[in-house]
Amino acid sequence: MARYIFITGGVVSSLGKGLMAASLGALLQARGYKVRIRKFDPYLNVDPGTMSPYQHGEVYVTDDGAETDLDLGHYERFTGVSAHQADNITSGRVYQEIIAKERRGDFLGATVQVIPHVTDAIKEFALADQGDHDFILCEIGGTVGDIESLPFMEAIRQLRNELEPMQTLSVHVTLVPYIAAAGELKTKPTQHSVRELAALGIKPDILLCRSEHFLPEAERRKIANFCNVRPQAVIPALDAKSIYAVPLQYHEEGLDAEVLRGFGIADAPAPDLAPWREVTSRYFNPEGEVTIGVVGKYVGLKDAYKSLNEALVHGGLANRAKVHVKWIDAEVFERDPSEIVAELEPLHGILVPGGFGERGSEGKIASVRFARERKVPFFGICLGMQMACIESARAAGVDAASSTEFGETDEPVVGIITEWMTKEGLETRAADGDLGGTMRLGAYDAKLAEGSRISDIYGGASEISERHRHRYEVNGAYRERLENDGLIFSGMSPDGLLPEIVERPDHPFFVGVQFHPELKSRPFDPHPLFAGFVAAALRQSRLV
Repeated sequence: MARYIFITGGVVSSLGKGLMAASLGALLQARGYKVRIRKFDPYLNVDPGTMSPYQHGEVYVTDDGAETDLDLGHYERFTGVSAHQADNITSGRVYQEIIAKERRGDFLGATVQVIPHVTDAIKEFALADQGDHDFILCEIGGTVGDIESLPFMEAIRQLRNELEPMQTLSVHVTLVPYIAAAGELKTKPTQHSVRELAALGIKPDILLCRSEHFLPEAERRKIANFCNVRPQAVIPALDAKSIYAVPLQYHEEGLDAEVLRGFGIADAPAPDLAPWREVTSRYFNPEGEVTIGVVGKYVGLKDAYKSLNEALVHGGLANRAKVHVKWIDAEVFERDPSEIVAELEPLHGILVPGGFGERGSEGKIASVRFARERKVPFFGICLGMQMACIESARAAGVDAASSTEFGETDEPVVGIITEWMTKEGLETRAADGDLGGTMRLGAYDAKLAEGSRISDIYGGASEISERHRHRYEVNGAYRERLENDGLIFSGMSPDGLLPEIVERPDHPFFVGVQFHPELKSRPFDPHPLFAGFVAAALRQSRLV
């Protein structure tokens, strides 16, 4: 029987509920329990797939092709448990499914209402696919009091009544701000947030209090008294120097012990936190450092490249190195080409990430050219690989080389993909169809060329599986011309039709991949491509 932990937030957004859920999941896992973490998002989009990264950060893609909230990336990185389509739901998806049922007549003429139909759908999602998990953590997006989140709060209230006693627990994440002018921590925002939650019928069992300053014992007792919880259930959550230090910090404050107490579990094994101590030791005690330039389109918001940034950190952990990331707007190179040398010459590695649209594309291509000509380690991901192929085509004399994503072109080195093979059979898409959920999404296999650099990076593997999110592909018709110029197609789809990986054997490190390896990197298990890229950057740092 799975136990449920419902995680809510109050006062303000961005308090770190997702990181808290991931850290608690990791602590329970360290005690030998099997965990699963789910995210309830109150917005009306069916999923974040069509949302601008500036609106919602990156879109995290699962093996089974779900486009999900970036918090699922935290869940996977901290627990190593792969998320699924069933682990993220939005109000939009709930209402879409309910309306579809109503149109089919599934409700037999009943009036369709928020209660019970919407709340029942949310509860079904929470209870589905429990498997043999010991704990299922459910994070509710937004803050208490939001109109959008009310159906989810009501569903939680009902579940807490319907499930067995001691089978559910409520954790509320809140803010204890420090007012500098008064020189005081203020507990009133937490009190009001808990009161709002209680008004919805949910009594929190544990309060996780975010603060920039130490929370004295007297303030913890004050919060406990006014919020009707034990003083030990008021857990301070101070800002950490690294997100990978958060699980250890929460354990020291007693979070996992208080959760187990709330479920009446007195015989839990002690946690094995050695892997987390090793990760933090490597992070805080590097033996070298490198600077990687990320030339992208959404550099104004770090969350747009959240998994990418963490994968670079993991690459540093694998090499006991500190990775400094320099975020570079690709459009700068289009406005002023003279900036290319000034910005890129001090770098030890250049990475062009995924993205959509023409904006900044020429700046990205110029960055590829610089890396190729100056022998600077280069790593292209998704669109970055496509830019590398266009740059190579132009270097080979195909001056008009471009992508159909950017408009009509006589030399479509990159074009839209309308059909591809999956394990279930042929998948097709219309060029003018819907944008949401219509890309090549999820895990697909790729075959690696024997003796290639990419095969060496993957430990001699001949076949790999990686996650994709794209609707454009490199045109195989240009393969011969590109390979004659030195760009080798070292990874292909199993049917040999879709280019997956390109590399330059005569370069210190020049690799482009159509998939998103950052989505499968973990602090305990850094992705080999990022480990290899950072290792090449370290070698470069010794040359400059």
